[in-house]
Amino acid sequence: MSRPTPAVDGPAAQAREQLPEDDRAGFDRLVHAVLSSAGATRQPALGAVLRSQLPGTAGVRWLHAEGLSPTSRADALTPEHWLSLYGAWQANASAPRAGGRANGHGPRADSRHGHAPGAQAAPRWF
Repeated sequence: MSRPTPAVDGPAAQAREQLPEDDRAGFDRLVHAVLSSAGATRQPALGAVLRSQLPGTAGVRWLHAEGLSPTSRADALTPEHWLSLYGAWQANASAPRAGGRANGHGPRADSRHGHAPGAQAAPRWF
């Protein structure tokens, strides 16, 4: 059973109103991911939250470009920040990930390393 998505309010809601209808579902997913990562009592730093949402160093680069500290909290984001974050999130959503192929089954087997495909090297203690 899935948990209900919290209603978007505050600056995130103001940013959502500026988006076309087609983009609102994706925006809601991003806002939910950023805001639901907050603990029951304390909201984590944006630097930590964005590591799971933007690949590699994209989150830190976005924070730097927006003039925000990695220790800033999500409640410090303005509507303009939310729109900018959504743009960065969309740009990186289809970015290729390291170590994976297009079909998602990992790197292709290669026998150039001296072993037959699927074989493993002998353990060091032999």
